[in-house]
Amino acid sequence: MEPLRIAMVAGEASGDLLAGLLLQGMHARWPGLQAQGIGGPRMKAQGFDEWWPHDKLAVRGYVEVLMHYREIVGIRKQLAQRLLADPPRAFIGVDAPDFNLDLEGQLREKGVKTVHFICPSIWAWRADRVHKIKRCADHVLCVFPFEPELLHSHGIGATYVGHPLANVIPMEPDKAAARAALGLAADDEVLAVLPGSRGSEVKYHASLFFEAAALAATSRPGLKIVVPAMPAFKSAIEEAARFAGLKDALIVEGQSHAVLAACDVTLIASGTATLEAALFKRPMVISYAMNWLTYRMMKPHQVLPWFGLPNILLREFAVPELIQQDATPPALAQALLDWLQAPERMAAVQDKFRALHVLLQRDTAQLATDAIDKVIHA
Repeated sequence: MEPLRIAMVAGEASGDLLAGLLLQGMHARWPGLQAQGIGGPRMKAQGFDEWWPHDKLAVRGYVEVLMHYREIVGIRKQLAQRLLADPPRAFIGVDAPDFNLDLEGQLREKGVKTVHFICPSIWAWRADRVHKIKRCADHVLCVFPFEPELLHSHGIGATYVGHPLANVIPMEPDKAAARAALGLAADDEVLAVLPGSRGSEVKYHASLFFEAAALAATSRPGLKIVVPAMPAFKSAIEEAARFAGLKDALIVEGQSHAVLAACDVTLIASGTATLEAALFKRPMVISYAMNWLTYRMMKPHQVLPWFGLPNILLREFAVPELIQQDATPPALAQALLDWLQAPERMAAVQDKFRALHVLLQRDTAQLATDAIDKVIHA
């Protein structure tokens, strides 16, 4: 019997992380599995055959995508041709809906089974995208419990599989061990700064976040600032930290989970990392800034009042959000100080994050591979 061969696309660091965890479960179910397409280091660690690196697709925002449009469309065209010339048993698009859904539509039209992993956030943003999902995906693997019912109401097959990170991140992270590993003292007051995993995010957030961190440090002498940096952006982050006067900031390559486990509070760019911070039970200030034209184009498509995933899932402003023009260094610094000066408030939000963690914990590998198997054999 020939080994199962599938194609996958993960378009950025968070997708690579989720796809790597999914591949672990798929290899356990289907020994000899062959997986190929677009991915990153975590997928490659699971034996993934990377045809293009995932960072080619790591672009967010209308204006930013337009700047890279020809290259991205060219990659999608070449990938579609390659897959249609030798069709896999299934294609799994991991997040990156702007890239993946169109590709899934082309493949599905030619008889390739398609699975989309992570439901596009139609409940928060661009609700009309549900029609494209119905046309392009045979099945959607959902990481949030309310999503399948919404998709079923539109005639889309969907399964709640839990969030893979909820099984990776411990319910009670070991702060002392993380601090020891990073060379921090047990009694240090630690601020984690996470400006994002894309070049455009680092461009808009690094200086802004470090200026805010410097202001917070003037009010909290001894505050330790720790930054996990992707290798490609480490030098830019180091330069931004120096420019803000944070010559003592600890900037480490990768290790975002260790940094989140070690910190007391985090200043963090909106995205999957905010959910990771919530699973680590860390109070946070969520922020995001982008090209002004991109923001003006995106704002009318926003459905919910919340921007960050923890607030969306809890359906309340459990943590502060400072977006676009509201994201100023003094405002961000004050929001951080408000956390550090209120331990009771910090404990209360940590209790909310524990309940959220329990909600997201499922046997993701089993549920996801069961759903994929049904799609393949339908």
